[in-house]
Amino acid sequence: MLNTKGFALRLISEALLLTIVAYGFVLTPCVRSDDYSYLATDAKYWSYQPSIRPTVPSNEKTTWPKSDIDQFIFEKLVAAGLSPSPDASPTTLFRRVCFDLVGLPPKADEIERFLDRVQTDGLETALGGTVDRLLETDAFGERWGRHWLDVARFAESSGKEANITFPYAWRYRDYVIDCFNDNVPFDRFILEQIAGDLLPYESDAERARLLNATGYLALGPKNLDEANKMQFEADLIDEQIDSISRGIVAHSIACARCHDHRSEPYTMEDYYGLAGIFASTKTYFGTFVTPANQVGGDPLMLPPLDGQQVFQKGISAEKVSELKADLASLKKEGEDKRAEVMKAALEGRDASEIFTIRDALRIVWRSGGIEGQLEKVDDDGKPLPLTMGVLEGGKMIDAPLLDRGDIHAPGDVVSRRLPAPIQLNAIFNITPDQSGRLELAKWLTHPKHPLTSRVFVNRVWHHLLGAGIVSTVDNFESTGQAPSHPELLDHLALQFVDDAWCVKKLIRRIVLSHTYRQSSSFNQVAFDADPDNRLLWRVSKRRLDAEVIRDSMLAVSRELDMKRPDGSLVATVIGDRPVSLLGLDQSLPTDMDGAVYRSVYLPVLRDKLPDALAIFDFAEPSLVTGARETTNVPVQALFLMNSPFVLARSQALAERIIKRVSEEQDSKSLARDERIDRIIRITFVDCLGRSPDEVEMGLAKAFLEQKMLTDDEEGKEIKMVASYCQALFASAEFRNVD
Repeated sequence: MLNTKGFALRLISEALLLTIVAYGFVLTPCVRSDDYSYLATDAKYWSYQPSIRPTVPSNEKTTWPKSDIDQFIFEKLVAAGLSPSPDASPTTLFRRVCFDLVGLPPKADEIERFLDRVQTDGLETALGGTVDRLLETDAFGERWGRHWLDVARFAESSGKEANITFPYAWRYRDYVIDCFNDNVPFDRFILEQIAGDLLPYESDAERARLLNATGYLALGPKNLDEANKMQFEADLIDEQIDSISRGIVAHSIACARCHDHRSEPYTMEDYYGLAGIFASTKTYFGTFVTPANQVGGDPLMLPPLDGQQVFQKGISAEKVSELKADLASLKKEGEDKRAEVMKAALEGRDASEIFTIRDALRIVWRSGGIEGQLEKVDDDGKPLPLTMGVLEGGKMIDAPLLDRGDIHAPGDVVSRRLPAPIQLNAIFNITPDQSGRLELAKWLTHPKHPLTSRVFVNRVWHHLLGAGIVSTVDNFESTGQAPSHPELLDHLALQFVDDAWCVKKLIRRIVLSHTYRQSSSFNQVAFDADPDNRLLWRVSKRRLDAEVIRDSMLAVSRELDMKRPDGSLVATVIGDRPVSLLGLDQSLPTDMDGAVYRSVYLPVLRDKLPDALAIFDFAEPSLVTGARETTNVPVQALFLMNSPFVLARSQALAERIIKRVSEEQDSKSLARDERIDRIIRITFVDCLGRSPDEVEMGLAKAFLEQKMLTDDEEGKEIKMVASYCQALFASAEFRNVD
């Protein structure tokens, strides 16, 4: 159903503008109200303070600590009267490392090779070699790039009422994955996303990469149903400020939009100093005006490159000329109508029928559709390489302070500036001819900034150990939690900067610590003293992410296609269109495209995610999400019992296992119960990474022997083995990592 109310309001004002011009109106600037109770702390809270290099503890009475990390952890445990847990078994540890680093379960032969190397070279060497190997796989970037996409609120549609697709968002997704695989230093990674368009480049390929990086600022949720352009721009800027401040420094600077921050030392001047930076920036998100979309956002053109992927269809040069002529005709019609309205108003005649709402809607909608087509092609009709991102605006703007955030209540103008509560011993001059984005990016990535390195190190710790040193990973403010090990956090943050912000080195350091190797076994005494495991007396069990659960089913059935797909379903099939509940093709499968590639490449449409992701607590793509929720609800069990995706993977795994057993050299001599035994053991190791114990073996045998008939009834055998495979997929152990 078309939402014309907002259009009508906007276009009535356009159609009747000239009839009220004689009367005129003036917006009276409002001054900032002083009736707010400013309760913010000063900048003495721990997170505002510079990182201090601590003295690494030492304890000569134990050999348990194997790294600086372990020394800090062990000191706190001893002080609390606790001890670390025993080490996890090599098999458990290997499975944990595979899931954490690449998001995929280990294969049986990989487990065997790891255990063999443990026997010959020792655990230290075997684990170190495994970590190094996994860090160099493409799967690493797909796993860890997805973590950043959660923080970057990545999605391929605008969300909110209109929910229009973003056909070019996939370029930013691929950029992020490539950065993690290429081990781009984290400070450079942030610099590129905020100011990539302002950085020097040596080739068109590098320029294209840097423009794609700025998609970070363009792909947030947008109210494309907003009729007021000023309000839309103000909300867009607010979303950009909020995403940067929460995502990079874990602070809510955007809370100062309407009043000085209630609990932190950020003022409205700090907010509007940043607002001017983004008001001086043009955001390209690639939508055009239609009956469902009131806001046009140009796409950003990339330099043309050989082999560049472009999915929109071309048109003929003649069609281009025809569209341009139509657009010119519509523009002229609008100008003529306005002239008639002006003349009628000056002559005192009724102008209501000269330029009606229907006329205005027709011109705007038709013009928007034509502009949308022309933006995608050159004069010859050849498709252009397009992306989402930002460039410097045509005019540099200092934003007025808006009383209570009201766009109709502007106050004093605030010069573009960086937030005052965090002062660095460096000069960041925002010149009149620059937005200030480059200075903002350099400020955020300055080695002495107290937050950026701490926040990212804490995010990495969270993903590897189940909870951050600061458990509120997106909130380093006074309303968040204090760090459990503040000295360790500073130690890691400073070491991260010393290591040239190397992400892989940081991950390797944590994974090779003794702290990471602990088992998840329960200890009642330790639990009573520290029920939340803040002291790390064990490694907490964790439910796997939605993507890992789906990818694991594909991996063990050997159906997983590790090749990156071309673009995204949004770019190749759905295109630019509304994707509300009634607006998306209902014939699409529940996982959107029935693909067997990695889940990171599934389409991420706001308010309409693939079932496999939504049901298992995928990150809300409209929010900065450093820590996903983990729920255990009935719909998850129903999905594992009834989903066509799960049933298909179970069938494929059963067929593979039966084929393997049948092809083994001694299969013809196997008795029926031996054949069942072989099927159970292979399937168990493939799904859970270990052999079944006696109880598990007995239960599986009872299940299969009761239902399976004779070997010559192959179809029935496959059906029952598929049921067994599905039972393993539905098990808690398959969905969790120890």
